[in-house]
Amino acid sequence: MKKLSDRKKKWIERTVANNRSYKLYLYNRFLTFLLLVLAQIAGYVFLLYLFAYNSRAAIGVQIAVGILEIVTLLYLLNKNERPSAKLNWILLILIVPIVGVPSYLLYGEGRPTRKMHKKIVAAKEENARRMEELYGAIELPEPNSRNEAISRYLALYGGYPVYEDGTVEYFKSGEELFPVMLAELEKAEKFILLDYFIIAHGKMWNSILAILLKKAEQGVKIRIIYDDFGCMMTLPPDYNRYLESLHENIRCMTFNDVVPVFTVRMNNRDHRKIFVVDGKVAITGGINLADEYIGEKTRFGYWKDTGVMITGSAVQSFTQMFFYLWNAFRKDKEDVREYLIPINERGMSALNTDTGLRIQPYDDSPLDRVSAGESVYIDIINRASKYVYIFTPYLVLDDSMRSALCLAAARGVDVRIVTPGIPDKKMIFRLTRANYEVLMKSGVKIYEYTPGFIHAKSMVSDDECAVVGTINLDYRSLYLHFENAVYFSGCEAVKDVKRDAEEVFAVSKLCTAENTKRGLIGRLVDSLLRVFETLL
Repeated sequence: MKKLSDRKKKWIERTVANNRSYKLYLYNRFLTFLLLVLAQIAGYVFLLYLFAYNSRAAIGVQIAVGILEIVTLLYLLNKNERPSAKLNWILLILIVPIVGVPSYLLYGEGRPTRKMHKKIVAAKEENARRMEELYGAIELPEPNSRNEAISRYLALYGGYPVYEDGTVEYFKSGEELFPVMLAELEKAEKFILLDYFIIAHGKMWNSILAILLKKAEQGVKIRIIYDDFGCMMTLPPDYNRYLESLHENIRCMTFNDVVPVFTVRMNNRDHRKIFVVDGKVAITGGINLADEYIGEKTRFGYWKDTGVMITGSAVQSFTQMFFYLWNAFRKDKEDVREYLIPINERGMSALNTDTGLRIQPYDDSPLDRVSAGESVYIDIINRASKYVYIFTPYLVLDDSMRSALCLAAARGVDVRIVTPGIPDKKMIFRLTRANYEVLMKSGVKIYEYTPGFIHAKSMVSDDECAVVGTINLDYRSLYLHFENAVYFSGCEAVKDVKRDAEEVFAVSKLCTAENTKRGLIGRLVDSLLRVFETLL
């Protein structure tokens, strides 16, 4: 990586220190990016219009567009894709083909570019090979029960084993988790891995950075990944180079650098939250490294979030997740084996013991059209017999998820979903509310979190199993982003998730047909928005 000049380093320090000018700079940076992208889109549409409808070649161009429209529609109809997603694209292509067809070619597949795909696949395969050299092949659990069947699925398709040693601790707020994060960082002796969608200057990040600098002086290796788009409004350009200039033991990578160009590669973001210390402790959940997540900054009322900390052999899966993305894009690649620790003989399990504890971290990526995150959620809903409680900031459902929820409620399962009372994105909130009616008719109870915005992404069922991670119930999170979560069962943390849900229900508004009623215009607006839900 190119070395940061002393002048640029001082500029970043001064900019960050002056809070008001720093915020103004970030706002102007984002506004400039947005205007450039919109100008490109507007110019593209205008040129197409002139060429297709106001030129001598108009008839020929319209015929060509019509043929391309038919080919695209036939491809969509025969594609193994979610029906709702196909329908949205078909409507857009039929209504405005000159915009819909190129938009689908750019964004419809939802996959990373070939270059990104090639790098990530190669890095993931190399990590898997080295882990196999160290630990041997993953033992696939025998699907003797539904619980073990989903564990087999995650091991087979994701390459992440199920473990039966260690601990799981649930945290119902960022305020509870933050001091624990600081304490674990202070214990670091070998390495620290951080991968976050958002890092923002303030009490949380400044406290963490102070410890990172101290630990770097003590010889601890610090590796950081942050998403460039996620941090566009929180960090200045070249902040990764700035961090590396602070100490030789600190290395930092931005994922998928933002460029003001209307391009397919900007569709895929690193939405993961990974915190690993010495291979002994891992933390994940919805909590980013910004002050609203710990109650130090008020945005959209009280910011409700959750997280889990795990110990034991399962931490190795988080290390593996971190380094396949790191090695895909860094020239100075790392040998993942240097960051792994010996696994307890009872750690990697074929589920042939009666301990009951199951810990299985996993991630999800847009490299294929299979959503591991959605598969786990639907499996939990389908095998629930008593209850399913869900926290999600966004509820933009496809047919499979909607059907699973409705069917579970119809067969007598107590299905409850908590969404924000104060939304962060009003357009997405409209789409979220548009899903209420059909769910409530089937018996699903929907609550809006009255104190503010709920950013948590969790699911708990039957006092048996739970998932806590970064995966929202919307198209972008399930199909376009890199995500991660932990599936766990047979431990007290499952009941902790349930207790937290019950506390949240008590302070939330139960939605009814009356208090969420939409008028005719509102229904028309929501119907129009649903055409574009795969792009939001």
